[in-house]
Amino acid sequence: MAKGVKKIRVTKGNYYPKMSVPGQRVTIVPNQDVTFQVEEWLPDTTAEDKKKPVIWMRQTNDRKIIIYQVPSTTGYKFNIDKQYCGSYHFYIEASFSGKRDTKNNVGLYVKGWCEPKIVTSKWTTQRGSKNSIKNQNKTNYISYGHIVYLNLTTEGLNGNTVTVELWNQQTAKGDKLVHTYNNVQVIDGEVNLKIENTYSWMAHVENIQNVEEFYIKVKDSGSKKYIKDSRGDDLHAIYLNVKNKVVTTNANVSQNQTPTKVYKPDVSVVRYEPCKFEVIKITETDTKDGKPENTTALVFDNGKGVKQLKTGQQQEHIQRTIFYKFDSTVIDKDGEAILNNVLKFLLEHKDSTINLSGYACVIGKQNYNKGLSQKRSDIVKKFFADGGLDPRRIISTGKGEVDPTDDKMGRDNIKYKDEKDYENNRRVDISFVFNAHDAQTIMYEVVAPSVSTKKNLTIDIAGFDTKICFRDSKHKHKKEIYVVDVGQAIDAGDTKKTFTTPSFNYSVYSDLSQFNALPIQYILPGATTPNQFHLHVHSCRYYSNEKRTTVLIKVYPDIKWTLSFFLNLTNDLSVKWMNMDPHEHKELQKKAGKMGAEKRWKQKEASLGFSLKAKWNNDKQEKELKYEYETKFKKIYDTFASIGAMSDGITNQAKGKVRSISPKGIPVSFVVKPPNLELSGNWLLKHPKDNNMIVGTDGTIELKASPLIGLEMTVDLLGALVFGIAGAVSGGTAAPGVTRLYQEIQGKLKSGIDVGNDNAGFKASVDIFMDLIISSTIEVESSFNFNTAGKLKDSEFKISSKTKLKIELKVGVKIQGEVSLAVIKAEAYFEASASGSASITFGHGINYDDKGLYYRPALGFDGLDAQYVVTISVGLAIKIAKNKHKVQESRNGKYEIAKGDYKNVIPPFDVIKELESYFGISANIPLIKND
Repeated sequence: MAKGVKKIRVTKGNYYPKMSVPGQRVTIVPNQDVTFQVEEWLPDTTAEDKKKPVIWMRQTNDRKIIIYQVPSTTGYKFNIDKQYCGSYHFYIEASFSGKRDTKNNVGLYVKGWCEPKIVTSKWTTQRGSKNSIKNQNKTNYISYGHIVYLNLTTEGLNGNTVTVELWNQQTAKGDKLVHTYNNVQVIDGEVNLKIENTYSWMAHVENIQNVEEFYIKVKDSGSKKYIKDSRGDDLHAIYLNVKNKVVTTNANVSQNQTPTKVYKPDVSVVRYEPCKFEVIKITETDTKDGKPENTTALVFDNGKGVKQLKTGQQQEHIQRTIFYKFDSTVIDKDGEAILNNVLKFLLEHKDSTINLSGYACVIGKQNYNKGLSQKRSDIVKKFFADGGLDPRRIISTGKGEVDPTDDKMGRDNIKYKDEKDYENNRRVDISFVFNAHDAQTIMYEVVAPSVSTKKNLTIDIAGFDTKICFRDSKHKHKKEIYVVDVGQAIDAGDTKKTFTTPSFNYSVYSDLSQFNALPIQYILPGATTPNQFHLHVHSCRYYSNEKRTTVLIKVYPDIKWTLSFFLNLTNDLSVKWMNMDPHEHKELQKKAGKMGAEKRWKQKEASLGFSLKAKWNNDKQEKELKYEYETKFKKIYDTFASIGAMSDGITNQAKGKVRSISPKGIPVSFVVKPPNLELSGNWLLKHPKDNNMIVGTDGTIELKASPLIGLEMTVDLLGALVFGIAGAVSGGTAAPGVTRLYQEIQGKLKSGIDVGNDNAGFKASVDIFMDLIISSTIEVESSFNFNTAGKLKDSEFKISSKTKLKIELKVGVKIQGEVSLAVIKAEAYFEASASGSASITFGHGINYDDKGLYYRPALGFDGLDAQYVVTISVGLAIKIAKNKHKVQESRNGKYEIAKGDYKNVIPPFDVIKELESYFGISANIPLIKND
């Protein structure tokens, strides 16, 4: 049956189509993930087979060494660094078994491309040394005949062949080419050139100095172009200093060398050991409305989101042994199974160095056994190399006979008492070190009652299997889970419970005491010290270190708080008045209440009701703390100081603005009615929405206000040639509109419109007044629910409000002068009536962010359009009219002399926002601060 992978392809990521050949090779963009998946399966592959993990193998260009392999059901992600870009191709292949198909090209050759570049350069006197002697100060140097090593790290040149030119720095004339090194290979993105012919350089140096300076230039053999560095310079390794001294006349050929590599255990959070567990789930059971309610959290899911520790990496020492028959180097079935298991592990753990130690028993000649032990070790090395393991990672040593210590019979005639000793010494020991999985402990938070009640948790561990554990027999992982209670219960110390089933129940509790009659210490339950329960589950794949807690369960108290209070302020917050007659003054005082103390921001008349209640232990216990006040209340006023400051600012702005042409002062006032509030709050610890791993303070705030705020404004629009609020708020943007309206009415009056003349008409002084009166109260009911550990989008806010609003625009026109006076005596005065089309926008906001919870009022004026008409009595009109016949046609007893429409007398503006800017204060009223 032919089942398995027939063809793979790139399904995600960037690559260069013009540099690729479909089905054969692909050139990808560096430093980006490119995903490979199965494109076509062999004909006998079933649907169930296709769901199984496929082992992906990244191999060298010659397909002899597996650089890395990984099982996956979702494909293989490959990211190539710029250092490994160039003409060198990696081969990527996939199979069910992990065995490579050497006959068919089922995989793809993959390379990366980027602009060729020299990244670093150095000269050293020893191979692989970190101490570069490259310098520009002539302080470090060699002599002619010394061996020197050139190291270059590159980008975009891996697998290419380059030419290295050696140049001599000249001062008086142009630099001179001294020697050319051809066919230098770039291996793993590096040039490593051992140069032994430095003596021959001497003959090419003109006018030789005490210390000469040399540098190199690198030319790509394919493009024939010089390679530059990141600064665009094509001169590199500046400088190698050579002293005018000969140490040897040796002129051996230079050698191209592979990079010096130190194999160290791979560090990775992603693991593939067969000793593993896969999923941890914790289910909480609560009671709601008398019925059980379960909440399940996926605490651990195949290592997703788990963070590796930055320090204290734990190393695991692994040792395996295979045995041979007498005088044999043949690996039996048991040994082959062990080696295949080890090989799979090593291919999935990059860069560990493997030590092989071969042994022989004492039967036979010692020298023969020495060679036999080496053959046994080399056979294992070949097994690993044939399986794709890099031979450079393997150190094979034949140790010879084991413990040939009995010299009485001669070394070649040693006999053991037990035949088992002979068999045990015909072996190869395999040992290596790798970095075990030692990740950060997972935190899980839960709310529970006291030790007398407790809460039940159901803990499920899926995919737990420790049969194939790589540890030795003494330290093998066990298929068991245990929980350690650190002992915050009154009658308990640290306790440990062990479970051998993958699913079990465990009860947890908080530090609440059933005997605590005053639970006030838990007023902020999230700030208490939680009880701790340490859940331990360990395997090679995850959480190898048994000393490291896998999941720390933090248990907080289940106390629930309810706070409610009401506040009634009895006097207005601020009132201003001016230019009033005594009667008007007294009327305004009645409306304003006690104003003397208001300006000094001192005590407010208030009544307050307050209640605080706690419930805990699944609501079976409760305690109420209640206080009621009927007194002068100071503190609560601070909450509304911003509103008071605004009203004070507005009235201060209007103070002293008297109508310029009016014979009588018109009051300008802004009155803020005090709030009467009923506020209730509930808070407890709870999981936020979409996250059952943590708990936060879950709060609900409900506010009823009748009113929340009341306003009454009387504003003289023309007195200061500025709308009082708009002047304070909008920088006087309303003033031009009001002024133009005044000028338009006055202009039409003076024109006469077929009425009056220069001697008796309207060229006398005309007085026009306009007052805008707004009165409003706002009643509001709102609720706000949030969780301090949750997302802002999951907060819920509901509000309903009722606004009582009345707006009046009063416009009057008075005419002064002799004729007017005579007329006034007869007719009192001319009258003008106008209708104002305006509206006020009120709103209320509850805002919640990382700083806390706060209330923000909203007040906006939507602008004012006006239509006006000016009339006089028919009797007066007949006396002074130019066209008396036209006046007599009026039927309603009034004669119209001027009218018009005027748009946008006062433009729209945001009162709150502009007041904040004008007075330098914030309208945000803090309710709860997160700090």
